[in-house]
Amino acid sequence: MRMTRTGSDPGRPFGRLLSAMVTPFRADGSLDVDGAARLAAHLVDNQDHDGLVVNGTTGESATTSDAEKDQVLRAVIEAVGDRATVIAGVGTNDTHHTIELARAAEKAGADGLLVVTPYYNKPPQAGILQHFRSIGDASGLPVMVYDIPGRTGVAIETDTMCRIAEHDRVVAVKDAKGDLGESAWVIKRTDLAYYSGEDKLTLPLLSVGAVGVVGVPTHVFGPETKRMILAHEEGDVARARALHLQLLPAFCGFFRTQGVILTKAALTLLGLPAGPVRPPLVPANAAELGRLREDCAEAGRTIGTADQMAHHNDLGVAL
Repeated sequence: MRMTRTGSDPGRPFGRLLSAMVTPFRADGSLDVDGAARLAAHLVDNQDHDGLVVNGTTGESATTSDAEKDQVLRAVIEAVGDRATVIAGVGTNDTHHTIELARAAEKAGADGLLVVTPYYNKPPQAGILQHFRSIGDASGLPVMVYDIPGRTGVAIETDTMCRIAEHDRVVAVKDAKGDLGESAWVIKRTDLAYYSGEDKLTLPLLSVGAVGVVGVPTHVFGPETKRMILAHEEGDVARARALHLQLLPAFCGFFRTQGVILTKAALTLLGLPAGPVRPPLVPANAAELGRLREDCAEAGRTIGTADQMAHHNDLGVAL
């Protein structure tokens, strides 16, 4: 792993605060490589990020080509790789394709790999174990396992996760299972670094041993989320809880519809690179945009001006 601003703390191999970064597109839907570099620099330099995950679900990996994924990854590494960890999302439901993406990410200079449970084909636990072991063997990069059964259709069982953890290059988990009890058992039985994959559960997961978050509202609320994590680490439980409750409207509000949709809307309202979503996703409508502004305001951040709201269709937001 490249030495970066986050150092080489094995307990926090990718830092504390990361975002699953959106992939900016131009108005015509084509890839905005320069926008990706500018957004990455903003998140690291102005939103207090230790690292970024590119080409994950929030990066619309389902609708970007392998060539586009490589372009985005290289642009982000060039922009911030000297001061933040850059993790490449390479997960697919095809082990051989995932291996190809993993090797391409290593060649591009990524610091690590985010590998989601194979989706749709619903492999048995033995197949899941084999999949992650194969990816671990395929490159020299550390692996963050992404457990999100709500999207993949199958959860990684606790015993399976513990067996996956036996691989030297599997070092972390992005946990979106929503089962704190089972997560705690894995934390007890392994040395895996746990990162919350559900923003609203970051503080509860920290309480059982997690080390950070791979967030989505963190595109906008990075410093506040970082302060919550640090307050918990420092033993200031009251401060951490107060920040959690302050941020809860954003932690939930960004997911009132598909998270990419509202994250791109928020970034556009803030004048940052984002652009439209690709089909089958659709842009936020006026009601969704208005509720997003309310959620952000309740969490302590004003996004969008009255003029912008009066001309919301100019933002690529559906009427």
